[in-house]
Amino acid sequence: MFLKDPCGVCCILITYVSVFYADYVIVKWVVLQSMVNSLWGSFNVVMFNTVILFLCMAHFRAVFTDPGTLPLFPSKLDFSDMHSSESGCDYVDWTVCTRCEIYRPPRAHHCRICRRCIRRMDHHCPWINNCVGERNQKYFLQFLIYVGVLSVYAIVLVSVSWITECKDCSQEIPIKQARIMHSVVLLLISALFGMFVSAILVDQIQAIVTDETAVEHVQNQGPYRPHKPKMTLLSDVFGREHPLLWLLPCSSTKRKLDTPLINHHV
Repeated sequence: MFLKDPCGVCCILITYVSVFYADYVIVKWVVLQSMVNSLWGSFNVVMFNTVILFLCMAHFRAVFTDPGTLPLFPSKLDFSDMHSSESGCDYVDWTVCTRCEIYRPPRAHHCRICRRCIRRMDHHCPWINNCVGERNQKYFLQFLIYVGVLSVYAIVLVSVSWITECKDCSQEIPIKQARIMHSVVLLLISALFGMFVSAILVDQIQAIVTDETAVEHVQNQGPYRPHKPKMTLLSDVFGREHPLLWLLPCSSTKRKLDTPLINHHV
């Protein structure tokens, strides 16, 4: 799903402009200036662009994967039998969304930007122009990790290129000035994005291992399943594959939803 939210669209544009600007600076003003005659330069170009590829794949899937949207129904529903024993349904812990006019399973919340109820909604993130929910949290976490890795990688490459003696670097004043300018801008961007995503990533991992989403934390609902082991909680998000495969954005999270949908009666 892709929302026509101006803030979300701007954040996506800023993300990709920053990523491809970083690639431009690393290739043109770092590798081709200071590592042009070294295999180390070719290695860094390949590795840096591999991280960018994984970052873009994770971001694309986080943006376009349905986070767990509950379906709407064309006719209005009668909620009067919600707590009735004769209703034939188990409504324990279910709630009603008066905006969507549907029954909501536990941990589902209404997003005012998406205007829909999302299963296990954590928050709405403008950087992916989508909610972070049950089905796409894995890709959102991968995106954060790869942005952090790319930021650290860029800082290290720029720093090493200036600290080490560069015999192959051009001594022309305009080129040196341009190299300095681009290096400083990239260091600032990398530092800002690196600290930003690191803070969000720590918050996300803490929310997973405590089994408490951001919405539940704000509403002071407390952990949902505190008895679950931490690795089980992490595998609920990343999938049942081996942990070494959790960072591959090409794999899909195949797991059953927490709760089935209730059969609605008009």
